[in-house]
Amino acid sequence: MNTLNKQVWISQIMENFYPEASFLNYAKDMTEFVENDKINLADCGFDPDVYINNTTYPIPIVQRTDTPLSLELDLYETENTLVRSPEAVELAYDKLESVIYGHRNTLRAKSGQKAAHAYAPNSNTENTPILVTTGADNGEGYKRLAPEDILKLKKKYDLLDIPFEKRYLVLDPNHVEDLILYDLKAFKDITDFVNGQPNRFAGFNILQYTKTPRYNFLTKEKIPFGAVEDANTTFGSFSFSSEEVMKADGSVNMFERINDPELRATIVGFDKRFLALPIRNKALGAIISSKI
Repeated sequence: MNTLNKQVWISQIMENFYPEASFLNYAKDMTEFVENDKINLADCGFDPDVYINNTTYPIPIVQRTDTPLSLELDLYETENTLVRSPEAVELAYDKLESVIYGHRNTLRAKSGQKAAHAYAPNSNTENTPILVTTGADNGEGYKRLAPEDILKLKKKYDLLDIPFEKRYLVLDPNHVEDLILYDLKAFKDITDFVNGQPNRFAGFNILQYTKTPRYNFLTKEKIPFGAVEDANTTFGSFSFSSEEVMKADGSVNMFERINDPELRATIVGFDKRFLALPIRNKALGAIISSKI
């Protein structure tokens, strides 16, 4: 045996890579624009004004300036796995799945964490509002998320004229608990799907994610990805418009060392290119937990 059927293994890696409940399913998919693991975009200029019952002509001409952007997709690499009898594994779905499972999960987890961090606003601005929770003490030093907090975020999105059907709120598990404890009957199914669609509340499609970004409670600024948390760090939920965030998949590669003489086995590993970013830094929001 000189090589493995890489296409079989790679196809298995990508199977169900974005589960139904993943917030990444609701971002603009720009994979078609990826070339050589790079994506070419443009930082769009302003939107044009609209005149009503205009009587003054000619109508002004304003040139929009778009700034070209060429972005390289992030590279995600898994640790290698030692595989006994890879010929048998390759021919049996269950055995292949057992080997692939860990690689897919780690690639999926890291991609999701990086995307969630990117979609969450950096700081509190008019276009990227960051609110704080106002509910009761949760007994752990934080104020609980209250329905009124989500309504305040809704108002911020209303003022930005964000289409209702495009709004998504991704709840931290602590905030899911807060809502259920607030009203079990009203919120017990808050993150479930009905007919393949997420439940809605206050104009948001509601999702859940366990690795939401962290914030500095004092400054309302997002903690850098992978940074060490400190006493001022707090957790939160984030929101976005599906028209204002993107994702792009690039190449997936498999690496193997067949019949290693020292280990008496075959070694396999994978890498995957992926990028997730806000498009204009608009319609991103967050509700962070206030400390008591």
